[in-house]
Amino acid sequence: MLWVKKMNYILFDGPFRNALLPFTYTRPVADIRVGILTIREKWEMVLGSTTTTITEDYLVSKFPMVEMEENTLINASYTPNEDLVEMIQNLKPNQVIYDGEVIVAFRATETQSEIDFDTFEPLFCPKSTISVKNAWSIFQLNGAAIEADFQLITKDRNSEPIPKKTIAFNSAQIFIEEGAKLPYCILNATNGPIYIGKDSEIMEGSMIRGPFALCEHSTLKMGSKIYGPTTIGPHSKVGGEVNNSVLFGYSNKAHDGFLGNSVIGEWCNLGADTNTSNLKNNYAEVRLWNYDSENFAKTGLQFCGLMMGDHSKCGINTMFNTGTVVGVSANVFGSGFPRNFIPSFSWGGHSGLTTYLPSKAFEVAKVVMQRRGEEFTEHDTAILTKVFELSEAYRRS
Repeated sequence: MLWVKKMNYILFDGPFRNALLPFTYTRPVADIRVGILTIREKWEMVLGSTTTTITEDYLVSKFPMVEMEENTLINASYTPNEDLVEMIQNLKPNQVIYDGEVIVAFRATETQSEIDFDTFEPLFCPKSTISVKNAWSIFQLNGAAIEADFQLITKDRNSEPIPKKTIAFNSAQIFIEEGAKLPYCILNATNGPIYIGKDSEIMEGSMIRGPFALCEHSTLKMGSKIYGPTTIGPHSKVGGEVNNSVLFGYSNKAHDGFLGNSVIGEWCNLGADTNTSNLKNNYAEVRLWNYDSENFAKTGLQFCGLMMGDHSKCGINTMFNTGTVVGVSANVFGSGFPRNFIPSFSWGGHSGLTTYLPSKAFEVAKVVMQRRGEEFTEHDTAILTKVFELSEAYRRS
């Protein structure tokens, strides 16, 4: 019998990792959700193989890398499409795919501890490839990513039937997984597909316009108003009005209030009647905190709301100004608009910020995760402790 050696695929963070903070404080680039799936899930589906990661040293204990005799390494900022996948699967040793000067993928051996790409044969990335290169591109590219994931997930599969008392437009672009409940709601897939994940629930009176993804075990509360392109990740609860936003998973915006052109990490909670501004009163270009320059930088966007890192929370009636960045494990509350940049492990709001001690933040994280049947592990403790250290300078400024 002829044995064919299976290729080992490794996703590496690449040069855009800092531009994707605060979300990459607590995960590799590969585990960012854009569309229905995370970037890692997309690659593993199209390659038919598990992947590991090259990432920051403090994340390695939770996200280890496995290296074999021969390896294909893929820049995790790039999402798969048919042309790129074919190029990557056909890579020969010492070939590299470029997007301009950025390395997209290459094939190398375990013995190549130092790689001189000048000796590699250059190939060039298909122009149709979607790449996630900064925090706001997560919501900006979400529509195209939902379209691509919808085709990938639903190919050669049949949807569960749309309930008789659910109103549906363009039902061919609606896919419902097993166990989903959606009585007396309106699904409009005219402008893009709608994906309803396994064991999820859309409560009565909800109105949804695609592109939209509700991932497994998540809930839309009664009377929700959702404008696409929006993704609600797994094990989340969402209510009120949402427009062009991505919630990674295990997060709640369970009450009325507006969330627009925003990205929310995991284990976040937005209190009742929290509202985000996504458009400046003078319609000017939005500036967003840049972790590299340690200043606010132009985005080229007119619409941009809230970027909130993992484990952050806000109290009832919180108002976030246009283009606000909240780091990891922050607790925001009080009247008035808080600052447009709230560092990780901050406590407070418009009236001022103090340090949110890790020991207190970890107590909350343990309780929150236990409620969803998840464990706050030693790996999580080590990662968040490192984030506290990395963000100390921002809390002093």
